[in-house]
Amino acid sequence: MNSFTTLQTETEIHQFIDNNPLSFVYISKNNCSVCHSLYPQIQSVMQEFPNIRLGYIVIDELPSLAGQWSIYTAPVLILFVDGKEYLREARFVPVESFREKVERIYQNYA
Repeated sequence: MNSFTTLQTETEIHQFIDNNPLSFVYISKNNCSVCHSLYPQIQSVMQEFPNIRLGYIVIDELPSLAGQWSIYTAPVLILFVDGKEYLREARFVPVESFREKVERIYQNYA
């Protein structure tokens, strides 16, 4: 089972993205009902893509990262390919549409 790794420092996050050709981060906030209700749905979707490494970030604990990555809301879902951002979705994410976008990228790079 492909599971999420909690990333707690900027160094961990940058190493995670740099060391994995396909990496995905789920960025959440504390006390965010949308974040907590969407997370299990995204976990389920990401099980279809075993070559994508999964990271989980609580942005409240890393406010400098919010500025660097232009994160103004939560949740934010970002897929990186070879260290470059390829897909970003935020706040209200249509799950099936998200799955289709990830699948297109995955088929080209996995």
